[in-house]
Amino acid sequence: MINAPRLDINLDKIHDNARILVERLADKNISVTGVTKATLGSLKIAEALLHAGVSTLGDSRIENIKSMRHAHDKVQISLIRSPMLSQAKQVVHYSDVSHNTELEVIGALSAEAQKQKRVHGVILMVELGDLREGIMPCDMESMVRETLKFSNIAFKGIGTNLACRSGVSPDATNMNELSTLADTLDTTFGFVMETISGGNSSNLGWALSDVDTGRINNLRLGEAILLGCDPLNREPIEGLHIDAITLSAEVIEVKIKPSKPRGDIAETAFGTVKTSKDNGLISQALLAAGEQDIDPNGLLPPDCMEIIGASSDHLILNAGSQQLPIGSEIKFIPNYSALLRAMTSPFVSKVIE
Repeated sequence: MINAPRLDINLDKIHDNARILVERLADKNISVTGVTKATLGSLKIAEALLHAGVSTLGDSRIENIKSMRHAHDKVQISLIRSPMLSQAKQVVHYSDVSHNTELEVIGALSAEAQKQKRVHGVILMVELGDLREGIMPCDMESMVRETLKFSNIAFKGIGTNLACRSGVSPDATNMNELSTLADTLDTTFGFVMETISGGNSSNLGWALSDVDTGRINNLRLGEAILLGCDPLNREPIEGLHIDAITLSAEVIEVKIKPSKPRGDIAETAFGTVKTSKDNGLISQALLAAGEQDIDPNGLLPPDCMEIIGASSDHLILNAGSQQLPIGSEIKFIPNYSALLRAMTSPFVSKVIE
């Protein structure tokens, strides 16, 4: 057994989740970009997504795209975060398409594309209320007009992103606004845009309901495929596996202790002031995983246990009536935040099979 803390990643379940979503969205004429950023661009997971039928791969880090490009020379890969000006050369070299909001960056991509004798695709991102990246809708016509002037740049279409920063839900109003904007731009410039990317996993509730999806023909899916849940409420999506990825941590101490600390209470190591209820004596278990490895608030423990605290190196459980031998492992289901942190921690083993 590989040491804990450990992420166990089941490729078959990820493949199933991706295949089911690809098939359901195909009925709405919506393609899927499989997003690999939460897995650090894992080649095995990328291959599972491709075998499941995703049309393209997407990632927010050029470092991840670079490794996937070496393995998949013919697959279309998109940089789904606005490119850094300092990485324009790499963006053109390793990605086929990037999502953009700044003319200065598009100009740099154009210059690099000319040097490399390549054509680089650009999707312009629209601000529709979540207040992350995006061009204001009233400025889109001028942005498209200027983008079309750049040499070696192929204008692919428009997209938006919701829910990630402010939690704004995709719905009929903002998705219709995106479709209407696409129609207006096509009429103005006399073409039909190739891609109208409506958003991420949080769009699934809207897209798979009984609605007219309009011009939206692409979604960028990561969390729903990997974790099988709806990001808007973290509820399981019908038919998907919610345990494709689990995290195991090892028990290093079990003691009967008071549930309420004693002494003057100040800030914890992470700057919070913790309040605790007095529930008498409890069976407290310490596990060898902490804030440096995972987001403790993003872990779902077994039904009989409760996470009651964490420090940089320890996860603290109320074990209830469970007898936990020292050296045993407890398995958790991570949410997206916990998965991201665990994947980037060098102290968390990753087992992909």
